[in-house]
Formats: sequence, structure tokens, C-alpha cells
Amino acid sequence: MSIRYIDEIKDLEGKKVFMRVDFNVPLDDNQNITEDTRIRGVLPTINYALDKKAKIVLASHLGRPKGERKEKYSMAPAAERLSKLLGKEVKLAPDCIGSQVQAMVDAMKPGDIVMLENVRFYPGEEKNDNEFAQALVNGCEIYVNDAFAVSHRAHASVHAITNFIPVVAAGFLMKNEMNYFDKAMKNPIRPLVAILGGAKVSGKIEVLENLCDKVDKIIVGGGMAFTFLKGMGYNVGKSLVEEDLIETAMKTYEKARAKGVKFYLPVDCVVADQFSATAENKIVPIQEIPESWMALDIGPASVALFSEAIQNAKTIVWNGPMGVFEMDAFSRGTFALVTAVANSYALTIIGGGDTDAAVNRGGEASRMGYISTGGGAFLELLEGKKLPGIQVLEEKGNK
Repeated sequence: MSIRYIDEIKDLEGKKVFMRVDFNVPLDDNQNITEDTRIRGVLPTINYALDKKAKIVLASHLGRPKGERKEKYSMAPAAERLSKLLGKEVKLAPDCIGSQVQAMVDAMKPGDIVMLENVRFYPGEEKNDNEFAQALVNGCEIYVNDAFAVSHRAHASVHAITNFIPVVAAGFLMKNEMNYFDKAMKNPIRPLVAILGGAKVSGKIEVLENLCDKVDKIIVGGGMAFTFLKGMGYNVGKSLVEEDLIETAMKTYEKARAKGVKFYLPVDCVVADQFSATAENKIVPIQEIPESWMALDIGPASVALFSEAIQNAKTIVWNGPMGVFEMDAFSRGTFALVTAVANSYALTIIGGGDTDAAVNRGGEASRMGYISTGGGAFLELLEGKKLPGIQVLEEKGNK
């Protein structure tokens, strides 16, 4: 089954389009948006609908209000930023359901945009409640999902709402996400290299197991590498290790080797005597990590090894940093690999908030093939899972 996209809908003029977006953007203490990539990402879909003279009702969540109205999680900053980006007014509704919202939507003219208040102010959103979903519709005739980053959640505005709107489609951001994922996983130009980092194996062991059947090389860095290294008999000091997953990690490692997948782990690291930006630190081979020290970044020899491993890559998928890159002393490994990936001649697909942040801080975002807006959704696709928000588009998109 294929997904129908917004440009395949014949008549949008004058129609009320309920568009699920992901404006869950970072805010500072003064409620100012510090990074607006997710808002900019849906501009092509919004502009397309505007050009077709649709009436656009936007829905999103922000933060984790846990089913209660909390003003610090209001969509007001997102509505204001979108207004500036579009050069036209985006009206913020006082709520996401109810008579006041219905009156605003009924009064819309072609080309108007109304942003609903945070859908997670109601517990029914995360419970995928049909009654709440039906209340969200507000008379809309077309549903468009352009929120890839939440499509791994069976939430009311992503899933149940499709039971109550007759025409269902996806936006252009979703189209990009799916197209690039297909290029990486379904029909890749090889060699295909997967780079995985981050703190823990537990969040990515299923990804690794699935990748063993698909990729040519796996590079593992970050804190998760030390669960593997401990399983291989290395003394890793006080480095992060998930003891209960050592056996699972080693089975995955052996599966990769049995499949002929090249599996790369760090050969040196930057260690510190404590988890602190001001800690004493030094570079040591993996075999020489001091008993009371912890590894917080990969070292220069690992950077050289990993960089060499991706030199002949034609497709690279990367999720997770190589160290605690938020601290300058432990950022060099991640940023060096950012440069190496940018310098490769491969199609590069970056997924996950931390990796996205590292690529942007490393000044190489413009040289990457594609940067995904979804962290959890991206990982679940890599695990081979069906995402509820995408599955329902496939099931109902052509009806």
C-alpha cells in the first residue's frame, strides 16, 4: 500500500485542512524559540495548501504537559514564529477543541491559518481517544500528516483522527523522510555504512540486530561502545556499561560477523577522572583505561579508523554522537566524524536530535544529504517497525 500525498488531492480550494505538524521546538527561559528547523520543515506543505486556497488548521504538541493545561507549553511562540516565516497572520486558538475553536474554524476564509493550542493539554491525545479525536476535527474535510517525528506514536491527532476525516494524506516533509529512508534501507547504493552512538545500548540493540541484515559496515561509538568492549574482556574502568545487556550485545556482534558485516569499535578514547566539563582528561588506548576513570569521547586513532571505514561508502546512516559533545573537552571525536561524513562522497542521512545538533554545531549541516526531523521515529524505522501514524496513512490514504 502506498501513501497519498497532499499534491495528489485534486481540490483543496476552500476546504478545511487539518494539518498535524510537529512544532515541538526548544525554548529558552523566556519562551523564545532557540531552533526552528521543525517549523521551517513544513513550510513547503503549508505554502502549497495556501497556494491552493485551502483553510489550514494546524495541530501540534509542545513539551510534556501530561494532559494538563500549562501555559509554558503554549503553542503561542510557534504561532508567532510561523507568522514571521510566512509573512502572514497565524491565529492562535484559545484551545484545541470546544465551541470557541469551532467558531474560529467556521469563520475562516480561504488562505487563513489557525493554530490549535497544544493537543497534549488533554489526556485523550496520548491515549489515542476516539472521542477526543472526533472533537479535534472541528469540521475539517481533509487530514494531512506532516509530523514524521511523532508518527511512531498512536496518538489521537496522529492516528484516531483519521477515523473521522474522509480524505487522508501526508505532507512533503513526510514524503522526504520516507523517500530518504527508502534510499538508505530498501534500495541503497552500496557500501551502506551505519554509524550508531549515544549513551546506551538499550535504546538501540534492536536497531543493531535489524541492521545486521541490511548494511555492509557498522560503526559503534559513544557510551554504548563500552558494553561491547566489556563483553570482549576489556577493562573499561568506570565507563558506562549496561551489564545486563553484555550478553545480548555480544550475540549481536557475532551475528554481524556471521553475516559478513564489518563491525568497528573505538580503539582509543578520551578518559576523565569524573563526569565534568572541568575534569582532568587524557587520551589512552582502549586497553589502558585507568580503573577509576571513565571514557567520554573517542580518541584520534578511533577517528582515523572510522574515517577510513567510511571512505568508500556510498550511503551513510548516522544516529548518535561519539561522546559527550556538549562538553568541549569531549566534543572533538564527534565533530571530527561530522567533518569526515561531510567530506565523504556518500548519500548521508542523519537522524536523531543529538546528531542533528552535532552536525549543526560542527557547521556541516548544509553538506549532509538529509537530516531527519525524527529521533524516536527514525530509530523505530531502523528497527524495522511499522509506525502507527504512517501505517494508517497507507491504510486510508487511497480510500
